[in-house]
Amino acid sequence: MGNDDHRRRKTPCGFCMSVFKWIPVLFITAVIAWSYYAYVVELCIRNSENGIGMVFMLLFYHISLTLFMWSYWRTIMTSVGQIPEQWRIPDEEVTRLFRADSPETQKRILNNFARNLPVTNRTMNGSVRFCEKCKIVKPDRAHHCSVCSCCVLKMDHHCPWVNNCVNFYNYKFFVLFLGYALVYCLYVAFTTLHDFVQFWKVGAYENNAQGQLNSGGMGRFHILFLFFIAIMFAISLVSLFGYHIYLVLVNRTTLESFRAPIFRVGGPDKNGYNLGRFANFCEVFGDDWQYWLLPVFSSRGDGYSFPTSSDQSRASATTTAVASPVQRYDAMGETASSSKKQQRPAAGRATGSGGRRPHHSSSQV
Repeated sequence: MGNDDHRRRKTPCGFCMSVFKWIPVLFITAVIAWSYYAYVVELCIRNSENGIGMVFMLLFYHISLTLFMWSYWRTIMTSVGQIPEQWRIPDEEVTRLFRADSPETQKRILNNFARNLPVTNRTMNGSVRFCEKCKIVKPDRAHHCSVCSCCVLKMDHHCPWVNNCVNFYNYKFFVLFLGYALVYCLYVAFTTLHDFVQFWKVGAYENNAQGQLNSGGMGRFHILFLFFIAIMFAISLVSLFGYHIYLVLVNRTTLESFRAPIFRVGGPDKNGYNLGRFANFCEVFGDDWQYWLLPVFSSRGDGYSFPTSSDQSRASATTTAVASPVQRYDAMGETASSSKKQQRPAAGRATGSGGRRPHHSSSQV
């Protein structure tokens, strides 16, 4: 968090706001705790007659719940990080920047300070991006979050449901959280579907002789609402999870999908960081497939500089330029050898038609 956020927390109003921001997280936690009671106690323990089936249901339920909560916890508790001091502009340079008489002077001051920093993003006027609140040069893909009161590396968006910024350090955890939450909701909805149907077949006040639902208690209502809530959350998660999978495959953040980043060379380009689907996937989930489905940090890079599609194009062009002389040499060699092969049969035909080759003596020479 930034310094402004710490100052706000010292005031009573700031403390109340910091507590208020945890309400969505507490709501999600309460829903998960209730769903655990409804599924484990009401559906499996009190309602299930098949002991083996109940064991398998609880086993897969706890696996999905563990991965879901683990990803959710990592998304919440992962810090947004802090921009190093070499990106911070000294106070005297900031004073000069604010007192500059023209945008060109400001641009010259910022470009001069950032000449040794790995920045390729620019503003509309071609200047290095500068945060007036944090007094730093913004790294590529970094943005200032007004809620966190600091600049965030590869900021995607601020999510109130996790009370944190989705950024370079926790974006993998966030995508896994959405995926495992969807799996959790679908699994709960699928395994409660039979009891949900039985509820409407038996009726709200009719006793079920087979023991499918206990009509004398509140268990049937827990299972009924559990199915409804699982379906509703699953519907909302499908679109959100699918959208972020798309963003991963095109190497784009939510902010970049609305406003294309501006590059020093090439200008605005939404596909400026698109390296290909598999390379884009590995940039978020890492190179080791063993960690792809686990909420363990394995993303590529340091969050300050990112390979661009233009870098990839230049690298491939350089490789082609180095390989092309060899190809031309091989082509010339093949042409020469093929011409010799063509000349040999011609010479043979000439010898056969004319008899022996003429013998030149040394005196003739």
